[in-house]
Amino acid sequence: MVRIGYVRLRDEASAEDSATLKGVGCHVVRAEEPAGPSDPGSSVLTAILDFIGDGDQLVVTRLEHLAHSTRTVLEVLDRLEEKGASLYVVEPEITTKGESGKALRAVLQAVAAVERPLPMRRRRSAPPAHEIRALQQAGHGPVEIARRLGVSRMTVWRKLKAAEA
Repeated sequence: MVRIGYVRLRDEASAEDSATLKGVGCHVVRAEEPAGPSDPGSSVLTAILDFIGDGDQLVVTRLEHLAHSTRTVLEVLDRLEEKGASLYVVEPEITTKGESGKALRAVLQAVAAVERPLPMRRRRSAPPAHEIRALQQAGHGPVEIARRLGVSRMTVWRKLKAAEA
């Protein structure tokens, strides 16, 4: 059995979570930046769910660290069940193995039935290329431009590359 730890990086507690997961016997601990509430898909968690095998265990420190909504937690549980794997939550100590797993699923399904769907997050429109170019010509680097305009560095790089072409 392989125990795979999963941490969503969110604050200073993330390092503590990683240490806790190593302490409970995780062979591997993977971490990622959290996606927005309207984007339940996460590349690291998806990769773990693709990789995990029969008898393996996904381990998180707290259930709310797994996903943003109860529906998404249930989707993760479904994928784990399809693979013959299980979930182990450190605090409070919960596992999806056995009868307690059935009870956990029943509770999550009940909560999901009354949970309001998360609002869809509107995508920001990228700033015009001329704004990015102007900041670059003023001597600002891509990281500073991204911070000032409230976009990702990748957006800045794409716009700069497109302007050069």
